Amino acid sequence: MEHLVALADDHHLMRAGLVNTVNGLGGYRVTLEAGNGQELVSQLERLDLDGPDAPALAIVDLSMPVMDGYDTIAWLRGHAPRVLPLALTFDGNDEVMMRAVHAGARGFILKSARPAMLKNALDSLILSGWYNSEELVDVRLRNSERRRHEEQERQVVVERISPREMEFLRLVCDEAEFTYEQIASRMGIQRRSVDNFRIGLFEKFNIKSKTGLVLFAMRWGLINGKS
Repeated sequence: MEHLVALADDHHLMRAGLVNTVNGLGGYRVTLEAGNGQELVSQLERLDLDGPDAPALAIVDLSMPVMDGYDTIAWLRGHAPRVLPLALTFDGNDEVMMRAVHAGARGFILKSARPAMLKNALDSLILSGWYNSEELVDVRLRNSERRRHEEQERQVVVERISPREMEFLRLVCDEAEFTYEQIASRMGIQRRSVDNFRIGLFEKFNIKSKTGLVLFAMRWGLINGKS
């Protein structure tokens, strides 16, 4: 069975080389070519994406003009979920890979990869819906460990804040931009008690100003009802 492939890359020679490579792998054929994401979207919108002419896979360069690969992959996820995107780039750092995955990429491959690795990626997408390269697995693991560490740090921060301090902090961060006098009124306490909350948070977390309180709350996700 031959699987149809869409390809978006703004470099003509690179795209031509990829087309020849994909077509020579056996079992795959490029039927759509585009120089940027918008061109790819326009071509896909003219197809019946549930029909026999719709591609099963899309190889998408992340760095393109007009509509880059991240936005293109996000569009595919929202409008053409049956077209599985494989992110393609020269840059394989963690930030690039995680941004591509968050956009909806099902796998990631470097432009320097050999044809055998590309075929492995395409085969894996067809068989399982994902291509989990060693690099991507490592990035996901590190990202998971980083999130776990940050959550542990956040929990330590939250435990050092009393319920009334948290109430004060959220009022400080309110879009209404309450003054300290207004915060005292809303909390039903004296202004000096508000000052005690403020000074206590300043000393515990080395904060210097009201703006610093807001940035602190945003950094640790303490607003919008989170605790």
